Amino acid sequence: MAIPNHARTNFDTLLRAASDGNLALMECLDAASLEPRYVLCAVGRSDGEYVFTPFGHLADGNPYDAYLPPDPKDPAGFIAGPTT
Repeated sequence: MAIPNHARTNFDTLLRAASDGNLALMECLDAASLEPRYVLCAVGRSDGEYVFTPFGHLADGNPYDAYLPPDPKDPAGFIAGPTT
């Protein structure tokens, strides 16, 4: 499965923000659960004020347990677990 253009564009924006020193880690509350989240944000300025654009939050716990990586043997598949 190909990464969609909007995700690539957001990633490029995040890389530019990081290289310019305009990246922040903010503690926020999840809008649905009200649990704390640590959110990666690009920092900009608008009318003399800082603007924080959220891109995503850091994984809680072990990030290796939170995601299934792509399967190198199947471009459309994912590795379901350590035994597959």
